[in-house]
Amino acid sequence: MAAAPNPPRHLSDEEFRRAGYALIDWLIDYRARVAELPVMPRVAPGDIRAGLPAAPPQAGESFDAILADLAPLIEPGLMHWQSPNFFGYFPANASPPAILGELLSAGLGQQGMLWQTSPACTELESLVLDWLVSALDLPARFRTDGQGGGVIQDSASSATLCALLAARERASAWQARDDGNPASLVAYCSADAHSSLDKAMSIAGLGRARLRKIATDGAQRLDVAALAQALDEDVAAGLRPFFVCATVGTTAALAIDPVAAIGTLAARHGAWLHVDAAMAGSAALCPELRFVNDGLEQADSYCFNPHKWLLTNFDCDCFYVADREPLLRALSVMPEYLRNAASDSGAAIDYRDWQIPLGRRFRALKLWFVLRSYGIEGLRQFVRHHLALAAELEALIVADEAFELLAPRTLNLLCFACRDDDALSRALLERVNAEGRLFISHTVIDGRYCLRLCIGQTYTTRSHVLAAWQHIRAARAALSGESS
Repeated sequence: MAAAPNPPRHLSDEEFRRAGYALIDWLIDYRARVAELPVMPRVAPGDIRAGLPAAPPQAGESFDAILADLAPLIEPGLMHWQSPNFFGYFPANASPPAILGELLSAGLGQQGMLWQTSPACTELESLVLDWLVSALDLPARFRTDGQGGGVIQDSASSATLCALLAARERASAWQARDDGNPASLVAYCSADAHSSLDKAMSIAGLGRARLRKIATDGAQRLDVAALAQALDEDVAAGLRPFFVCATVGTTAALAIDPVAAIGTLAARHGAWLHVDAAMAGSAALCPELRFVNDGLEQADSYCFNPHKWLLTNFDCDCFYVADREPLLRALSVMPEYLRNAASDSGAAIDYRDWQIPLGRRFRALKLWFVLRSYGIEGLRQFVRHHLALAAELEALIVADEAFELLAPRTLNLLCFACRDDDALSRALLERVNAEGRLFISHTVIDGRYCLRLCIGQTYTTRSHVLAAWQHIRAARAALSGESS
């Protein structure tokens, strides 16, 4: 009998320890200098790959050699999302406790698909999600110790898909999972709702043509009268409204849809109400900002992203349902090889039934680390700090005759433009981002090209915001001089 081949050589405990220390040191050094780096990478498509070997090494390399390649080969292609000068899109703020929680999750290597496969993974997750119900003053029916409960998804996109599938299952009298989609189902959202709704309708086989995108009002919120008309017209045409999504903090302008009025209409038609508060939901930590929860008591499901504005690195979306039965009916599959006494007893949560994939990571660790490290008061201070900076910048924009606000400020996002000059606004964005001192993004509001500046990164201070504003003003003045 031939001898078995030797296993590959692993890092020894001491080598692993030394490599871990070296990597943490690299990360700390990177974070110390990230504010000085050009925020947007200055590379063209294909540049990073062209600088890397075409084939993997046949023999293993030392960790020192791998680490030495990060700065010259990988760093030039990074968008520096953790820079205090990153003001684009929405934030993806991370923090040392979250990073350490992610490291621990990777090191423990848990596979939390069932309670049995990792009781700690499951029970810590239900605990921290219940903590957040209290901290954010969410409806008590979202607590895991009732008929509803929460689960950590990778993103709000997955939460939306799961909510849509649960709504479809309920609307079909529990037949859609087995028999396919009823032909009459129609869903509704704001014209400014997230694009994940289009994708969810496609994945669910319902079709994007059955997603009604309702016009917005003058404040970029879903127009309730237009929604009521669309619902009535579809019912008259023999169609069945089954799902309505209200957005608390739209991607374009951070507008907050009138959830209570939308919920009343959804209930009148027996439709599922999902509330997407991916960015804005974290604001509810502060009692004075709990207007973001208005109407939430009518929601069948709700989600927000700690990985946007709660110091917990991507990916971490908190998804809640008021009644878990439709979700479980839509997503549960029980092959024989997964059967176990805890699942059969009904006493344990199996989070595999609350999401699309079977497998799941121990995401709750990093959220637990953040909540314990900062405490609720520390997190409130973080949110209030950004709101104060946003209010100060808003006043500066309003006072500057060269610029105008294109949408009212709700929380920490400013939408503004060069006054009466979309071409100049577009050129300004390109110039500012190319220069690298800061990064901002754009949208279109009521046909106007709009600059978006969101204040939400971990280490952003007043000095960063004021320097960004002065740089934007100087870039605009330079462009005006060049075109005159």
